[in-house]
Amino acid sequence: MPGKVNKPLAIAPSAKSVKNGVVKNMKPGLPSWAPLVIVAFTALLYAHTLQNNFTVLDDDAYILNNPFLKNFSLKGIVAILSSFYSGNYHPLTTLSWFIEYNLFEANPLPFHLVNVLLHLVNTWLVYKLAERLSGSNITAAVTSLLFAIHPMHVESVAWVSERKDVLYALFYLLTLLHYLRYMASGFRKKNYWFCLVLFIASLLSKSAAVTLPVLMLVVDYYKGRKVDARTLAEKIPFFLLSLLFGVLAILSQRAAGTLSISLLSYGIINGSVLFLSGIAFYIAWLIVPAKLAIMHCYPAVHNGMLPVIYYLSVPLLVCLAWLCFRRTAYRRELLFGVSFFLVTISVMLQIISAGLALTAERYSYIPSIGLFYIAGQCITYFSATRRRTITIALSAAVMAAFLFVTYNRIGVWKDDGLLFNDVIEKYPDVYYGYWLRGNMEKKLGDLQPALADYTECIKLNPQYYDAVFNRANTYDATGNLQEALADYNKAIELKPGYADAYNNRGWLLFRMGDTVNAMTNYNKAIATDPLMEQAYNNRGWAYQVAGNRKAAMDNYSKAIELNPSFILPYQNRANIKANSGDLSGAAADYSTIIKINPEDKFAYYYRGIIRYDLKDIHAACEDWKMAQQLGNNDAATMIGQYCH
Repeated sequence: MPGKVNKPLAIAPSAKSVKNGVVKNMKPGLPSWAPLVIVAFTALLYAHTLQNNFTVLDDDAYILNNPFLKNFSLKGIVAILSSFYSGNYHPLTTLSWFIEYNLFEANPLPFHLVNVLLHLVNTWLVYKLAERLSGSNITAAVTSLLFAIHPMHVESVAWVSERKDVLYALFYLLTLLHYLRYMASGFRKKNYWFCLVLFIASLLSKSAAVTLPVLMLVVDYYKGRKVDARTLAEKIPFFLLSLLFGVLAILSQRAAGTLSISLLSYGIINGSVLFLSGIAFYIAWLIVPAKLAIMHCYPAVHNGMLPVIYYLSVPLLVCLAWLCFRRTAYRRELLFGVSFFLVTISVMLQIISAGLALTAERYSYIPSIGLFYIAGQCITYFSATRRRTITIALSAAVMAAFLFVTYNRIGVWKDDGLLFNDVIEKYPDVYYGYWLRGNMEKKLGDLQPALADYTECIKLNPQYYDAVFNRANTYDATGNLQEALADYNKAIELKPGYADAYNNRGWLLFRMGDTVNAMTNYNKAIATDPLMEQAYNNRGWAYQVAGNRKAAMDNYSKAIELNPSFILPYQNRANIKANSGDLSGAAADYSTIIKINPEDKFAYYYRGIIRYDLKDIHAACEDWKMAQQLGNNDAATMIGQYCH
C-alpha cells in the first residue's frame, strides 16, 4: 500500500521553505487563533437562520410528514437504514433528523441550529485542510472564510432538508484530513482504516461522496506522491464503495420515478453545451453570485437554439483550460484547485437528471473549496510582494460584498412567502416558482390565490402533471367537484401511472356516489403503488360502507402495517371492532391513537365510551375529563350523566 511522497512544489519560493517533505511558511502571517475568529464571525452571520421556519420545499416530506421519523423504536431505526425515501438513500442524515424530531418534534430551531453548527465545524475543517495542503495559514484563512460566508452556501445551511450537504461534507473533509495524516505518518494502516470508516459515514449521509476516491488521487498528485500500482491498489476499497453507493443512488431515484436523462433529450450538440454550461455557471456564480434562487430550471429551446448565454460558456471554459495547462509557476495550484472542483462537481452535472434543476447552489458546497483554494494561494503569494496593500484592499472588498449578499440571502429563507416570491421575481417566465407558491398558499388555506398560481404554472408548462394534480386537489377543497374531476383525469392522462391521482379521483367519485368507479380507482392506485397506505384506508372505507366488514378490516390493517402512525385506519378499524362486539380491541386502537397524538380529543371521548361499556367507569370518566380539557364539548354531557 505505501507509496513514495515527493516534495510538493511551492508557488512562492521566497515566502516558503520545504522541510521533511512539508511546505511551511517562513513567516506565518496570521496568529494561531485566526480560525477561531473565522468560526465565531460565521456564527454571528448565520445566527438569524435560527429564526427561520421549515419550508414546504422538501422540509414537509423529509421531516414534518416523514413516517420514518415517527417510529421511535429499534425497528424504526432498522427501517431507516434499509429503505429508500423520497428518491434518496441517506440514512445517517435521516437518523440525525430522527433524533431531533423525537426530542423536539416540529420545532424548527434545533434543526436549524444543527445545520449551522455543522457548517461551523466544516469551516474549521476547511481551514485545517487548506493549511495542511499549502503550509500557509493565510491560504487557510482565505479558503475557509470564502467557504464560510459565500452566498452560494446559504442554501446548504439555511435549508433544513439540505442537512445532507453539511453532514456529508463533515465526513468528507475529515476523510481528506486523515488521508493527509495517513501519508504523513508513513502510511500507517490505522489511519488508512480510519479514512475508510469516515468515507462510509460520508456516503451514508449523501451519495455525492462517491467522488472522494478520485479526489484522493488528485491529492496524491498535488503532494508529489507517485501514482503507481500500489497507490491505486489502496484506493480499491474506496472505489468499490463508491460503485455500491452510486448504484444505490440510481436505484433510489428510479424507485421514486424521478430519474430522467434530461441533457440527452436536448440532442448531442445542445446537450453537450448544457453540460459545459453547468460547469461554467458554477464557476461564474462563485466569482459573481448574482440572481441566486432556489431553482435554476432547464432552459427552453427556440428554433432548435438555446439562449445565447449557454453557448458563451464554451469559450469561457476553453480559456480556463488554457490557464490551467500553460507552463507557469502556478500550474500545479491551478490544476489542483480546478481538478478538485471538477471531480466533486461531476456527479451534480445532470447527465442523468434526478430532478427539475439544471444547476443548484447547494451543489457547490464542497466543489467550491477547490476554487477558493486557488484564490487563497494567490492572495498568499501577492501578500508577500509589493502588491500587498492592493491585495488586502481588493480581498476585503470582495469579502464585504459576499457578506452583504449572504446576509440578505439568509433572510430570504425565513419563510416560504419570501422564498417563493424571490424565485418568481427573478424568473417570472419559469413555471416552478408559481408551483411552489401555490403549494404554500394551499397549505395555508388561501385556496383562490393557490388556484391562480397553479393555473399560471400550467399555462407556462402544460405538461406539468403535478401542478394539474394539485389544482385538482384545490378545486376539490373549494367544492368545485367537476373541475377537480377534469384535472384528475388530465393528470392521469399526462402520467398514466399516477397513483396519487387514482386514489384522489377514487375518493372524489365515492363522494359523488359512483362507488363502482371509486373502487376501480383505488385498485389502480394500489396496483401502481402497493405501499400507498391512504389508498388502502380509502378502499377499506368503501368496503365498510358496502357492508363488507372483513375486507374493510383487512385494508385498514394493511394501511396500519405500512404506516403505524397513520391515525385514520385506527379510527375506522376501532369503529368496526366496537360495532362487532370487540370492545377491548376497539379500546386498544383508540389507545394507540392517543399514543400517536396525545391531544386527540375524539380518541379520548370514544375510548371513554368503550371503557364505560366495559364497565370501567372510573377510566371512562378520566377519558371524558381529558377530552373535555382538550375541547370536546360532548364529553361534558357524558361526565354530567355518568360520572358522579
